[in-house]
Formats: sequence, C-alpha cells, structure tokens
Amino acid sequence: MNIRPISDDDADAIQPLWQEFELEVPEPEGFAKDSWEDAWGTFRQQLGFLAEDDEGIAGYAFARPPVHGRAHLSEIYVRPRARRTGLAKALLRQLVEGLDAEWLSLEVLTSNTNALAVWQHFGFVEIERLLIARLADLRLEDGEGGPSYGAIFLQSDDEAPIRRALGRFVPRLPDAQLSGPRNGWLELTDGRLDEDPTLLLRLAQELSAATGSVVISLGVERGAVVRYALFEAGRSVDEYLSVPEFYGPLPPGDAIALAANPTVVARLTGADPARVRAVARTAASPAELPPADDLYRQLTDVLGIASA
Repeated sequence: MNIRPISDDDADAIQPLWQEFELEVPEPEGFAKDSWEDAWGTFRQQLGFLAEDDEGIAGYAFARPPVHGRAHLSEIYVRPRARRTGLAKALLRQLVEGLDAEWLSLEVLTSNTNALAVWQHFGFVEIERLLIARLADLRLEDGEGGPSYGAIFLQSDDEAPIRRALGRFVPRLPDAQLSGPRNGWLELTDGRLDEDPTLLLRLAQELSAATGSVVISLGVERGAVVRYALFEAGRSVDEYLSVPEFYGPLPPGDAIALAANPTVVARLTGADPARVRAVARTAASPAELPPADDLYRQLTDVLGIASA
C-alpha cells in the first residue's frame, strides 16, 4: 500500500471515491449536498493524502489546517475492499504527522454507529451534538404548547368500586366526574387530569388495579400528539403515542413499543384490528397525522368508548 500527498492532478482519480462516499453516507435531510467541483475546491485548501494498492485508488483523507491549535478531519474514506486492513489508521497517522496541531476534531453522523465505534477506539470523545428540526415542526408556542386534555374509560357499569378507589387516590380529585355507562364504558374526567398527562396515566393504572377491570387512558398532549394506555387488572398491556419521539429521541425498541398493538386492543375492547391499525398510526412529526383533536375523536370511535 502506497500513501502519498494529494496534488491537483488527482482530481479525476478521487472523484469516483468521493461519489462512493456520498452514496454510502448521504447528507441528512435538511443539509445541502455539495457538488464535486465545490468539494474539490475545498479539499485543495487542505492537507490531503491518497492511498493506492495493486487495484488502484483505495482511500483518501483530508484535514483543515489548525486554528488555535485545533485541526479538523474534514473527510476520510476507504473503499470496502481495503477496510479492516489498518488503512484508515495509516491515513490518519499521515495527517497527524503533517499537521502542526495539538488537537484534531471531526464530525460523524449519530446514525453511523460503525464509524462512531472506530473513532472512539482511536481516542476521540464526544463534546457536542448538532441538532436539526424542520421549522414547521418547531414547538415555539408560549408555555408548554397547545392544550392537553384527556379522560379515563373504565369497562364497567358499576360506579361504587371506582368511587372507593378515587377516595384513596392521592392527590384528591373532589371535582372528578363519572358519566355513563355508554357502550359498556364509564368515563372519568377532571381538570387536574387535563393539566397533567402523567397523572392521567397513573390514575388509570391505579383504577385498573383496584377494580380488576380493563381501563383506557386517552389524551391529547400539548395540542399536538395523542396517547392512549391500556391496562388490564393494573398491568400495562399496550401504549400508543402518535409521534413516539415527540419528546426526544428513543432507542428503536422503545419507539416501536409506542405503536398500537391491534391484537391486544381487539381482545380487550372488541375493536376491529384493521380499523385500529388504520387509525392508530405513528409518524415522525404531528404534521404527518390528522390534527390531534380529530385523531382523539377517531380513536374513541374505533375503541368503542363513546366520549362525552
């Protein structure tokens, strides 16, 4: 393997590798894509090295000159055939030797887990994160956003055990209203539950445990997303949030767990699984779904819990 400094004559040789890199690690949505001419014009102002093997060009690396002691690794790419041979480390070593710097920084996509592992192995540590959002999805309203509201639906026509359980619940809810039954469900509402979605969930679970019945909490949060939680004898058996990562990134398993389970819903409520699947969809942003108020009403209809 031969590693040498890059010259102006190497543009045609490097361009195919640069295009391979762009296809393999595309810019995230919302970021401008450079043309090759723009990229090459930037590269020629930097320190660069090219690696060649018996089959031709195998990789390259570029770094910006240091400013206040910190240089920046702008791009490094090794073709698949030359990976796991130590070439990336060799290119990095050449850059380090050619840079009069104390520090070397780089940027890597959080989704590129393989690259993250490599850089951390070399000794790089994370010091900041770059965040991006669509302007249409920004939540910049005063306070906590739009209104939150919700109700608890209990699969019962007997109010007595529910009122007993409410009497033991902390905080006290003296203004709680029970209505129904309608379609076999009692509906519980209270202003405190509208103000605090976590309280809505907690009370629903406690009522399910106290009565042994099927209980659903259903609410709109911040005027933007809809959540339901389904409990059976106090156990949480299904939870749905229309935008799983509305409050921040989640591990993939946690995000999947916030999608509705039509089979469970059908078993406990008698709802049509196909309708549950069609209505209780998830998305990356509220803009991709019906307005939260409409989605709330659609879910009461699908679940058979007529809401007052």
